[in-house]
Amino acid sequence: MKAGSANTTAPRRFGGGDLNGVLGLVVDNLSLLAFMATALIGIFGMPADLVFRRMFPGTALGVLLGNLAYTWMARRLAARSGRTDVTAMPLGIDAPTSIGMALLVLGPAFAGYRQAGLDDIAAGEATWRLGMASLVVMGLLKFVLSFFGAWVQRSVPRAGLLGSIAGIALVLMGFLPLVEIMRVPVVGFAGLGIVLYGLIAKRRLPFGIPGVLAAFIVGVALYYGLGPMGLLGTGYHAPGTWQWRLGFPWPNLGFVDGLPATVPYLPLILPFGLLMVVGGINVTESARAAGDDYATRDILLVEALATLVAGVCGGVAQTTPYIGQPAYKAMGARTGYTLATGLIIGLGGVFGYLSNLVELLPVAVLAPILVFVSIGITTQAFEATPLRYAGAVVFSFFPAIARMLAIKLGDPGIVDPAHFAALYGDTSHGLSAMAVIVILGNGFIITSMVWASFVVAMIDGHVRKAAGIVALGGVLTAFGLIHSVQPIGSVYLPWLLDAPAQSLVWSFVSAYGALAAVLLALSFSPSRPAA
Repeated sequence: MKAGSANTTAPRRFGGGDLNGVLGLVVDNLSLLAFMATALIGIFGMPADLVFRRMFPGTALGVLLGNLAYTWMARRLAARSGRTDVTAMPLGIDAPTSIGMALLVLGPAFAGYRQAGLDDIAAGEATWRLGMASLVVMGLLKFVLSFFGAWVQRSVPRAGLLGSIAGIALVLMGFLPLVEIMRVPVVGFAGLGIVLYGLIAKRRLPFGIPGVLAAFIVGVALYYGLGPMGLLGTGYHAPGTWQWRLGFPWPNLGFVDGLPATVPYLPLILPFGLLMVVGGINVTESARAAGDDYATRDILLVEALATLVAGVCGGVAQTTPYIGQPAYKAMGARTGYTLATGLIIGLGGVFGYLSNLVELLPVAVLAPILVFVSIGITTQAFEATPLRYAGAVVFSFFPAIARMLAIKLGDPGIVDPAHFAALYGDTSHGLSAMAVIVILGNGFIITSMVWASFVVAMIDGHVRKAAGIVALGGVLTAFGLIHSVQPIGSVYLPWLLDAPAQSLVWSFVSAYGALAAVLLALSFSPSRPAA
């Protein structure tokens, strides 16, 4: 037999490594769906039936279609190359932006509709249409940008792109789930410890059990073992009755009605789409380095179309190729795991068993996985950028911290106008701290990109470029794309605002203008790195 003859063997459809891949990929998606449901139903009070029968099916359809396409691409690559070790690109619900959609867009919008006088059902329907429209906007943006991936990478420094998404990961995807863990600490902390042991410390667990699966098993055992005995206090909730919540993700035009409502949220929605394009480029490069040479444009187009179809069919959370393709390859997964995951998640959205699993599995059991992912994303922001840019990455975190504080200290993303006005009542020592936190947090993703980008330019000695980036920040501030003075962070034409609001806008614009002028002046002086 010739040495290379093994490559002509037909690739197996499903093996042991694929089973490990399915467990990891399904649990990742389940944890995100559980967190979204907890936020929308438990925190904001949205009707459960609408979340499970309208939002889940369309969202799950995006996962199904994307994984089917990636499975086909992997098998085509295997046939073309004659290799049997090709691993499909994993696709699932994107963690940072899905959590961001729940906490920063859908939940606040529902609260706003209720405050405007709509009942729960009407407010939920309006919020669902907004979520659909948001996904369609992101899908269209990703579709267009998929043809300009290289230009996107050149235009925004990696520190700005990774720093902004790491900020989301650290405070929304890491800290908030950590709070949920500590609400039922006996369950959550044990699971978190196992995840850290197996995935951060990279220690082998007994019988070679994957860290995610081990944490899942231990968490469920503790929750349902100790909870019925009253040892978890109010942290335990008995499971409800199993329900077949059928929800077919038929295409509909509800997103058209929701498009006008997306305007105030564009400073969040558009960066969410942009980040996924850059993330898709990075994960394709990661897979290429591991030996699987996928076409970047094809990966991005599948991601964009899956998001677009999900939005048209009722979904509210975008899909993305996951960064861990080399890890799935190392565990022996090939093409079966993406096919199986797509079917499990996609059919689960239609037949309703996903919603039952989400209700059976408390957030304290699933949240450790989110904390681990947040650690990985934040770590990557430092590892994938040169050390000299570490300060720029850290600087980009502050707007995200402000947004998290605004969520936890005020109403969840929506501030009563009277309360918001009171934030500006005492200006004897400048704006109140809470007012600054709210304004700094509005448009935080774009703010993070701007801040990291101008710091990177200064580090590289391009001071005039830094001044230009700061000046651009001033223009974005003028129209509320960043630092919006409106409670929900909406965009506006500054000359249409009332006098007090205009004064606030121009004060922040002037701050950017002053910094741009200072940097421009410094660019004319001889400059060299400090000793």
